[in-house]
Amino acid sequence: MIRTDYGALYFRVSDTWDANRKTIFFFHGLTADHRMFDAQVRYFQDEYNVIAWDAPMHGKSKTFSGFNMDVGVKSIQAILQSLSVEKIIAVGQSYGGYFVQALIARSPQTLLLFIGIGTSPYGKVYYSKSDYFWLKRVGFIASCYPFALLKKTVAKRVAVTAEGYENMMDMLALYRKREYVGLIQAHYDAFMQDNRDLQIDCPVLILRGESDAVGKVTQYCEAWQRRSGYPLEIVARAGHNANVDNPDAVNSLIEGFIQTQYPLSQ
Repeated sequence: MIRTDYGALYFRVSDTWDANRKTIFFFHGLTADHRMFDAQVRYFQDEYNVIAWDAPMHGKSKTFSGFNMDVGVKSIQAILQSLSVEKIIAVGQSYGGYFVQALIARSPQTLLLFIGIGTSPYGKVYYSKSDYFWLKRVGFIASCYPFALLKKTVAKRVAVTAEGYENMMDMLALYRKREYVGLIQAHYDAFMQDNRDLQIDCPVLILRGESDAVGKVTQYCEAWQRRSGYPLEIVARAGHNANVDNPDAVNSLIEGFIQTQYPLSQ
């Protein structure tokens, strides 16, 4: 954990740390936390340095205040500076992919590779006026539901396995309703303010669960692939939180992509 001007910022690192290794930074989705990457940390930490944070206003960073994307990127950079890391392989799940793209917009030299899991692209062309209309009201809409029902509905929507559902319910248990509503609206406001057309120079891999039913994620992923030519892999037996539903498949795809660019023998 580090202290910032905006509050405490928690992150987990691999059990061993070797400055000669590549570093993978895992960015979780909205209202989740570092625990959604437990299976990835276990799998990759023997060969790579691994970081999994609790993003501002999430998990053990819940008391963080004053969030916007500039602050979010400064927070990422503060973590990297504290660990003397200059370049990362970034894995962004859902909203976590927005954090990665915000970092690319400001510090493209930091990225070696970008793997998105059920995430969506930066770029004005992808989002309609209707998309922005609903994103501006997502907090209000969430506030209209009984919170216990809302949490169960969210967990069912993002997962197709019992493990994925329980993982999401455990992460949601940290929030009171007011915190949850404020968190999601603050983060969607930050994305809408920051969204821009973006040139990504590092290699990119897009993954999505075959049963991803969250919003328009499937449409966004497919549109992104068509416009960019980035490879898109479909993860079987998985929903939106594909890395929790089917960690073996996701780990294999991430590992294969990394090793095509940076074989471990290098």
